[in-house]
Amino acid sequence: MAIDETSCEYVGFWIRVAASLIDSVLASLVLVPVASLLLGQGLTIDVDQNLSFTSVMINLVLPAVAVVLFWIARQATPGKMVFGARVVDAQTGARMTTGQSIGRYLGYYVSIFGLGLGFVWVAFDPRKQGWHDKLAGTVVIRPRRTAPNATA
Repeated sequence: MAIDETSCEYVGFWIRVAASLIDSVLASLVLVPVASLLLGQGLTIDVDQNLSFTSVMINLVLPAVAVVLFWIARQATPGKMVFGARVVDAQTGARMTTGQSIGRYLGYYVSIFGLGLGFVWVAFDPRKQGWHDKLAGTVVIRPRRTAPNATA
């Protein structure tokens, strides 16, 4: 199955920014109370103290696992679901593999380098792929919005 560009469109920069903001708010609603209960603080890390196992789990591992599980189960995080977007294999349009999901998440760290240029790349790429998408072989698509009917 290939990506049918007549029925799907690539999701661009601003929609992906909005989706990320939604995901960040939802994650904060879950993680801040958990961090407060377990660490006695929010999601801040005191640079003068050593990172504790619990802190690393709450701040780094738990969000990564949640995102990858959403991609595996739903092909999207809640923020992308709001816009009808889903992450798929760039060549076939099929579900991405578990390996692609993990690689895509790790690719976020690559995209952050250079002041986030890997994320900004989405705005200029013909298929709206960030560096993390290119590394994982994925694209973000949604059903194509139809043009308004001119016969009114």
